[in-house]
Amino acid sequence: MLDLINLESYYGRSKALNGITLSVPKGEITGIAGRNGTGKTTLLKTIMGLTDDSSGQIRLSDKELITCPTHERALSGIAYVPQGRGIIPEFTVRENILMGAFANRAGKRSIPEIVPELFPYLADNMTRPGGVLSGGQQQQLAIARALAAEPDVVLLDEPNEGIQPSIVEEIEAVILRMKDDLGLTVVLVEQNIGFLRRAASSFAMLEKGRVVEAGKIDALSDEMVERHMTI
Repeated sequence: MLDLINLESYYGRSKALNGITLSVPKGEITGIAGRNGTGKTTLLKTIMGLTDDSSGQIRLSDKELITCPTHERALSGIAYVPQGRGIIPEFTVRENILMGAFANRAGKRSIPEIVPELFPYLADNMTRPGGVLSGGQQQQLAIARALAAEPDVVLLDEPNEGIQPSIVEEIEAVILRMKDDLGLTVVLVEQNIGFLRRAASSFAMLEKGRVVEAGKIDALSDEMVERHMTI
C-alpha cells in the first residue's frame, strides 16, 4: 500500500531522516515508536510533503509521491492527523470536519455517515466552536476531519497525547474501528507500547532519523523498548 524507500528529509540544511525504508501493509496498523526527537513526527510530515526538502521514494500503490505537493498527496488518498490536532478554533465543529472533505476524491462535501456513530458528542455539538472543546474532543474532531476525505491511509501522530483518561479508550477504540470496519491503512506514532502491541500488526523503531528495529509486532520485545525508548 505505502512504501518508503531510502527516504531522507530536511529542515533547512539539517537532515532529519536518514535513509528510511519501510513498507506499510494495506489495511493494517503500523506503529512508529522511539524517543522524543528521533524523527517520528518528521516521518509523517515527510510523507505529506511538509518538510523543507526530501529525497528517496514514497509510493502509494503505483503512484510516486515524492515530487508531489501536499494537496496532491491528500488527493491521492492520504489523510494526516497532526500532533496538537491542528483544528481551527474559530470554526464550528461542522466547519472543521468539512475542511477534510476538500480532499475527498469523490467530491463529497458532507459529514461522513460514520461520524455520529464514532463521535456522538460531535454530532450533538456541530455548531460549537472547535476552540471550546476539550483536548480529547478536539482529537475526535481532528480524526473526523480526516475521515471526511474518505482516505485510504491515515497518518496519526500521538493521538492520545495530553488526552484525559476517560477519552483515551474511546480514541483507541476508534483507531481499531478505522482498521477493522473501514479497512483503512493506519500509520500510528504512539508512545504507549501497550496500545501499539494491541493494535498494530507491525512496527518500526526510530533513532536519530533511522529505522533501527522493525518487524511484526510480536517481535517488539521489552528489551527492545528498554534499549530504544528509556531515557
